[in-house]
Amino acid sequence: MEPIIQFSGADILGGDSVVIYGLDMAIFPGDFVYIVGKVGSGKTSIIRTMTAENRLAQGEGTVCGFNLRDIRTKDIPMLRRRLGVVFQDFQLLMDRSVEANLEFVLRATGWKDRIAIDTRIGEVLEDVGMGTKAHKMPHQLSGGEQQRIAIARALLNHPQAILADEPTGNLDGETADGILKLLRKLNEEGTAIVMVTHNRSIFERFPGRVFSCADERCTEIIEDDTFELDLTI
Repeated sequence: MEPIIQFSGADILGGDSVVIYGLDMAIFPGDFVYIVGKVGSGKTSIIRTMTAENRLAQGEGTVCGFNLRDIRTKDIPMLRRRLGVVFQDFQLLMDRSVEANLEFVLRATGWKDRIAIDTRIGEVLEDVGMGTKAHKMPHQLSGGEQQRIAIARALLNHPQAILADEPTGNLDGETADGILKLLRKLNEEGTAIVMVTHNRSIFERFPGRVFSCADERCTEIIEDDTFELDLTI
């Protein structure tokens, strides 16, 4: 089984400076992976490198078959179509309905057939338990509902992996649990999940592989290891 995402000896940039040295990471279909650490430890920079928003400073990196060292600018949209990205602040377009938000993404990624667009929107909304919300405006939804719509948006192009950057950071505990259970469900159905968090209770309650960022390194924590994570903001 080939990895969806792989880094070998990769130096990760945050702005113009290296924030993570020598990253080794392989993420396979069906994996649920956490990237944890303090705020500013390089977690989000790793996600931005996966989406080719940040260039790879050194080493090797491949994502969904694209080599990050020599990816052409014109190929970056195709890479991003193979990933779904979920943000802490939802990033919905507030001036249009849920359905229009999702249609905008599909048309921007090459979908043209009206029936196919409507069918796919209905499918992803059902997948996230929001099948009756298509005509709602984002401001009419709760924070948890908006995040479910953001996850539906991430699913539109059948991604190989979902990258979730602090997806529960703006949610209360009960709502956050609902989002985590949804991500687990999607993972069990075959989608790899890579989730950034500094909330230790999340990966203790919803176990997965854990990569810890600290002191300009990011290393996997093996299950049998004894470790202490300082995740203080």
